[in-house]
Amino acid sequence: MSVTLPPATTERALPHPPATNLRSDLQVIADLVPARVKALDIGCGNGELLEYLVRQKQVMGRGIELSETGVLACVRRGLSVRQGKLQEGMADYPDVSFDYVILSQTLPFLSDPQMILQEMLRIGKKAIVSIPNWGYWRCRLSLLTTGRIPLAPDLPQPWYASPRMQAFTITDFAHFCTQINIRICEEIYLSHSRRIQIRKFKTLMATTAVFALEKV
Repeated sequence: MSVTLPPATTERALPHPPATNLRSDLQVIADLVPARVKALDIGCGNGELLEYLVRQKQVMGRGIELSETGVLACVRRGLSVRQGKLQEGMADYPDVSFDYVILSQTLPFLSDPQMILQEMLRIGKKAIVSIPNWGYWRCRLSLLTTGRIPLAPDLPQPWYASPRMQAFTITDFAHFCTQINIRICEEIYLSHSRRIQIRKFKTLMATTAVFALEKV
């Protein structure tokens, strides 16, 4: 199923004001995306970030979302979206169709993260990814004291819930990018809603990280 609306760039297309209280990682992503570029938000959820980019930064934005609930929420916001799996939706786009391709808090749920990241950098000049960090010190302490896999601080879902996810740390992600020839060109670390300035202890102190990526 595909739901496509005209470019959402006018007040008429987007009658409702955008939210000003974006989730902390989404606000970081919004700050990284320049004005008036082409952007694709994959796994765009209810379209909160996409609407912000279109309204506040005049971005030519598109989205892909699997859930019908998310697609309908995007439609109500006047956004141009399509429903379907990420890999199938991205396969329809030619090389370098967008300036930025965005994936927020979805990587742990993907069965083939390498393919998705490489597809993002095929159709986009740059990719922006936000991920939770199971290397956060409270997660480590919880595992040590309880012997159970902890919930990620900014992604509180148990391991057995659907969709199933794979726990990993921001260090794991950085090593993974090196292995598949993807360069991290920008990195921002958050402790809940606060940005972390001391990079030395980022793996211990960060609950979420945002990475801008490009091909090597």
